[in-house]
Amino acid sequence: MTDVHILGIRHHGPGSAHSVAEALAALRPDLVLVEGPPELDQVIPLVTDPDMVPPVAGLIYAVDEPRLASFYPMAGFSPEWVAIRWALTTGKSVRAIDLPAAHTFALRVAEERALSASVEDDPTATTEDDGGTADTVEEPPAVPQLAFRPDAIGMLAEAAGYSDAERWWEDAVEHRNSDPVERFDALLDAISEIRGMDQRPADHPDVLENNRREAAMRRILRAAMREGHERIVVVCGAYHAPALVPAGFPSASADNKVLAGLPKAKVAVTWVPWTSNRLSLGSGYGAGVTAPGWYQHLFAHWMGNDPTRDVATTWLVRVAHALRKENLDASTASVVEASRMATALAAVRGRPSPGLPELDDAAQTVLCDGSPLPLALVHRELTVGRELGNVPDSVPTLPLAADLAATQRKLRMKASAMEEVMVLDLRKPNQLARSVLLHRLALLGVEWGQPTDTGRTTGTFKEAWTLLWKPELAVSVVEASRYGTTVASAASAFVSEQAQAAEGLPVLGKLLEGCLLAELPDGIAGVVSVLAERTALQQDTAPLLETIAPLARTCRYGNVRAVDVSDVRKILEATVVRACVGLPTACAGLDDDAAGAMRRAIDSAQDGLALLAELPLDDWHGALAAVARSDTIHGAVAGRATRLLMDAGLVEGDDVAARLSRRLSIATPAPEAAAWLDGLLSGDATLLIHDPRLLQIVDDWVEGVDDEVFEDVLPLVRRTFSAFSRPERREIGEQLSRVGSGGTSAEAISMDLAGAGPAIQTMAGILGWEAIA
Repeated sequence: MTDVHILGIRHHGPGSAHSVAEALAALRPDLVLVEGPPELDQVIPLVTDPDMVPPVAGLIYAVDEPRLASFYPMAGFSPEWVAIRWALTTGKSVRAIDLPAAHTFALRVAEERALSASVEDDPTATTEDDGGTADTVEEPPAVPQLAFRPDAIGMLAEAAGYSDAERWWEDAVEHRNSDPVERFDALLDAISEIRGMDQRPADHPDVLENNRREAAMRRILRAAMREGHERIVVVCGAYHAPALVPAGFPSASADNKVLAGLPKAKVAVTWVPWTSNRLSLGSGYGAGVTAPGWYQHLFAHWMGNDPTRDVATTWLVRVAHALRKENLDASTASVVEASRMATALAAVRGRPSPGLPELDDAAQTVLCDGSPLPLALVHRELTVGRELGNVPDSVPTLPLAADLAATQRKLRMKASAMEEVMVLDLRKPNQLARSVLLHRLALLGVEWGQPTDTGRTTGTFKEAWTLLWKPELAVSVVEASRYGTTVASAASAFVSEQAQAAEGLPVLGKLLEGCLLAELPDGIAGVVSVLAERTALQQDTAPLLETIAPLARTCRYGNVRAVDVSDVRKILEATVVRACVGLPTACAGLDDDAAGAMRRAIDSAQDGLALLAELPLDDWHGALAAVARSDTIHGAVAGRATRLLMDAGLVEGDDVAARLSRRLSIATPAPEAAAWLDGLLSGDATLLIHDPRLLQIVDDWVEGVDDEVFEDVLPLVRRTFSAFSRPERREIGEQLSRVGSGGTSAEAISMDLAGAGPAIQTMAGILGWEAIA
């Protein structure tokens, strides 16, 4: 008779992984069954490949519809990973045990179709109460019904007064010197009691799914027992453990009845790289691991079985190293003090040893001087971690690559190793779809196409791309596959992740524009939510100004691409108000470099605001007026503000002439006057050509600049006038030649060439000409 042992574990729990390793070493089974769809059997042998480095994820997807996919992440501390590696390295058989994903996907499609049909039949129907309890009027049972399957280990931890189930496992299980098999047997009895509390109706969706899964598990286990194995170990989620004890099996016919007639889809399976961050709760395909880096640290020390190594102290040493890399003080004495505090906190809280909460509290108090900001760095670098897994080259094709290939065929975009330029007319649906694909790939870092110049066309309906497929782009597709199974879903997930990590508002603005061009509503929603939060907290005015233009472009062109931009419009209006309030203060006390950056930010904001004629600009013009009136603000900024107000018709020519005369007066240092002039005239010679008064003021100022500072001022003036077109410069020169001539002929003008000699020599030196003899 086959000896069967059920090891109920907490998925991705280092304590569970350690106990599984101990139990397998003690039991030495000849067959290990691990919870997971049986399709994983095809790729399980790759786990021992030298190039397979966790974290990785088993990926099963529907061949005909790649969006139907499931990821099964595994880290080095995952009990399933430990069990699989133990079996493969010891030469034992290992298989996956669960409901096949082929049935799961087909059932999902059937449910979606049924839901769509019900909505079409009754457009007023909603799906808020599709759990089957909306129509009942009976009194609720004594034990509350559970909407979802209970977390058995979490409930045991909560009953013991723990907020962290893994910490409870560590204290209650790992720190006990009992036989590992006995630990799992005791846990199985406790889970049986918890399952008895689940009084959800039999037609509850989660109950139906759970019954199907456990029936499929029992079917596989029965088949394995019939093969004549001497000892079988089943590693599964703790909640399923009581249902897999052979003594309590329902009849085989009952399980067959549950599984009869299930639809089936064609699926494929592979491995994909995963990251520690995507194992955390906050990531897209999260695995429910709040602290992957900490769990890996625990597992590494537990598996070392070295009692002399203090888990808490070694963790704090790593914390100190992370802080020192950021040039933050973290002395050895501070580490010792933090370790003592963590131990004291554990004693006060009734725990046998410090855990992550105690270590975080001690680190923040001692190593971070009470500030939560350095601790956030520790959380990102250590508690979560930045590990990236790797898969061998022998893994099957990924769904993202399959979706990309299918899209290329549909759009007739054949990849080529030869560089080619593709010009797209966005008014044509097929060419617009090509543009969308290239923008999505660009967001994912798959740089198949590079935007290029469209020539003399200035409209928004035309794009040009330089296409060149390089072999290394296949690696980019593999790396991007961890974000989704289709180009659209992967780009949306990637953009949302980048938005969370963005360090400034301008980066978020560019991401938002990218989402608009790539037609990613989900990505836009993710960026907008982060942008709303960041703009509310942003104190610097320059980043707010730089964000206005991309937001305005999104509002302007969003409707053209059928994207809802109402939330973006709200953020834009709030950003403009906050930027206007802070602009006068932000412009004070700027040096040359900071003034140049602020001027570029103001120009960017003006360009964005000009796109939306319906946007009220009273606050913006008022802020510019305050900047333009101030004599203490850097000339480049004040001059630019004056020009923008003049272009808006809010400053008359007489006022501009008066300001120009004051700014170019003898009392103003020449470099400051040149900066103000550059801000006023930059990029457009219209003012000087059509207003002789301004031209005369500028000419008089240039003529009156002292010789000592003329060479310092000249580059600034030349930079201003070099931005004018050749005809504009010619017109200005002709007007200056007529100023003050009164119609006198050239012959009547007497010229003292000898007296002009020094000036000519100086000008020749400035222009780089050879000295005139």
